[in-house]
Order: sequence, then C-alpha cells, then structure tokens
Amino acid sequence: MNGTAGSTAPEPTVVEAPVLFEERAAGGGRRIGIATLNAPRTLNGLSLEMARQLDAQLLRWADDDAIAVVVLQGAGEKAFCAGGDLHGLYRSMREYRERGSTDIRDNAYAREFFETEYRLDHRIHTYAKPVLCWGHGIVMGGGIGLMAGASHRVVTERSKLAMPEITVGLYPDVGGSWLLNRVPGRAGLFLALTGAPLNGGDAIHAGLADHQLAEAQRDAVLATMGRQAWSDDAGDNHAQLSALLTGLAQTPAPGPLQANRERIAQLCASDDLDAVVAGITALNTDDTWLVAARQTLAAGAPGSARLAFELQRRAATLSLADTFRLEYLVSLHCAAHGDFAEGIRALLIDKDRAPRWNPATLADATPAWAADFLIAPWPQDRHPLATLGANHLAGATA
Repeated sequence: MNGTAGSTAPEPTVVEAPVLFEERAAGGGRRIGIATLNAPRTLNGLSLEMARQLDAQLLRWADDDAIAVVVLQGAGEKAFCAGGDLHGLYRSMREYRERGSTDIRDNAYAREFFETEYRLDHRIHTYAKPVLCWGHGIVMGGGIGLMAGASHRVVTERSKLAMPEITVGLYPDVGGSWLLNRVPGRAGLFLALTGAPLNGGDAIHAGLADHQLAEAQRDAVLATMGRQAWSDDAGDNHAQLSALLTGLAQTPAPGPLQANRERIAQLCASDDLDAVVAGITALNTDDTWLVAARQTLAAGAPGSARLAFELQRRAATLSLADTFRLEYLVSLHCAAHGDFAEGIRALLIDKDRAPRWNPATLADATPAWAADFLIAPWPQDRHPLATLGANHLAGATA
C-alpha cells in the first residue's frame, strides 16, 4: 500500500509535447495537417526538439496523399514564434570555449541546432503542398525562418515581425540574408542593422507576408478550409487556398517602413557600410520608430552589422540553398568566437544590458575581419548541408 491514511499522492508531472500535431477531415476525402508550436511560456521559441519533430512531421505529411494542406501556428495569444533557443546555444558556447577548442565543428549542439533549423526552413520554402502560416503576434528571428518560406503567410492586427539579431551579436540568419536582400528600396539592410519591427502592412510590403486577417477569423478560416473540396493536384490546392484568403483579407494600413520608404532608400543607397551606418546614426527625427531604430543600431554589435552587410551582398547572387550553406558556416563561427555568447549573456543571462562587443567599433569590424567567418573547415562537397536542394520534394525547387 502506497502512502499513509489521509495522505495525498503527488500529482504526476505532465510534460506537454513541444509541437502539437493534428489532422482534420476536409472535403474531397482529404485532410488538413495542423502543427502548433506549443511553448507559449517562452513565446514558442524554437528548440532543437521542436525543429526535429516539425521537420519529421512535414516529411510524413509530404508523403501522405490524403494531406492536402498544412497549417503552422503558435499556441497562446502572444506569439507565433519569438526566435530560437538562445539559452541552449549559450550553454553550448560556454562549454565549447571552456574546452579551448579552435575547431568550429566541436560545438555539437550548435552544429546540430543550426543544421536542423536550416533544413527545416528550406523544406518549408520548397514544400510542394500549400503551407499556411498564421503569423499572429511576435514573429522574430527563428520565427521568421519558419514563416517566410510558407506558401501562404498571414499576419494579423497584432503581428510584430523583426530580425533583431544585432542586439545579441548574431546576424539575420534562417535565410535572412536572402530574404532581406529582396526587400524593396534596400530596406532589408536597414532592417538588419536596426532590428526595426514591422506591423502587418509593412510585413506584406517587405515580402515577408501575403495577407492580413483578423486574429478573430482564425477558427473560421480553419473551419472553411475543412469544407473545401481539395484535390490531388497541389497546384489546384494552392490556388484554392489563395482564393479563400484573398476573399477574407483586409487592406492593411501602411506602417512606418512604408511611411519612411524614401528616407530609408537614401540612407541605404551607398555600397559603403560605414556611410550607411553614419547616416542612420546621424538621423535627426522625432519619428519614434526611426529613433528606436537608430538607438538599436548604436547599441548593437558592430561585428553583427558587418556580417549582415557582407552576407546580404553575397546572397544577391546565391540560390536559397547556397545562402543557407553560407549562413551555416558563419553561424558556427559566431558560436565559436564571435559576439553571440556575449550578446545573450547581456540580454538574457546576467541581464545587465551592457555587452562588451569585440570588435567594439565598426572601424574595427572590417571586411578583412569578417573574412575569417567565411573560412570553411570542410571541402565544399563535404559541407553538412551539401545535399540541401538536391533531396527536394516532388514539385519543389532548390
């Protein structure tokens, strides 16, 4: 007999799955696959286990002829996904540096995290079946990586998209070098340097979203999808989902990115990073969005600014798969000897918000300094992501 008279056995600890998977019946004998990031207390921050599970399920749904459409969403009211697992990466970087290693491959956690995350992001970009991402609330960093590749990207009245990696000593990765390089008016460089947030209207303008709907419409959209007569043709299903969302979408009001479009284009017109940074730093304005952008750049890591600039230049002539391969290399260097650990320490560990950046100034973060982050410890054909794009799904592109 367990326990004593009158005692109460402790409640068993319930560990919830990091990603919830559901399949709902739909018209035409098809089903809708729904994946919900399930870590609302951390704003659905993407952990390695979440990325593993989501990638494996997307593969299964890709091979299941009954699955017509996939939906990605986040649990809770605050965020779709606020970024990646910075705490886990910080621990791995501390351990790596304490061992005194000089081989960027020796941080096993960072190596696996970035490889898994980038494979997942690329899979979403090249998925043959329609993928609807409901980007409600905060969508930052790793959340952008998940959302940007979806074929149908929805923002709401409370969406807030940003790539603020300069504040933690990283750079806009998860394909950000490729994505931001394609924002109109060279504004992608501005977003990388300042981490400036975008509302729904600006996200659509920047090419990071497609439709704005009210968050209150989410259940109704899913219910309508359940009544659609989906077919066995992925192209037809893409068109059906586009028509459904277009019929319900709102016309979003322009946000501050669009309001300052000409000014940002002028600031970022130069091919000299020092001139761009000097122009943003010298901004004389009462616009609160621009003031916050200027302050974020001033407080951010100069090395991150240089890496973001150099990678966007290179991504202009790269395929998406090649961009992920380049970012994987640079991210491992950042984890090994860059400012990434210091940025996380200042923001999340000690929370003193007083990072000691190295290099401390943009004058020291030269192109020659950044070139060290491009040195690969493997031959080109042995890159851990060498097959990215080659083992794509039917109907996908590399």
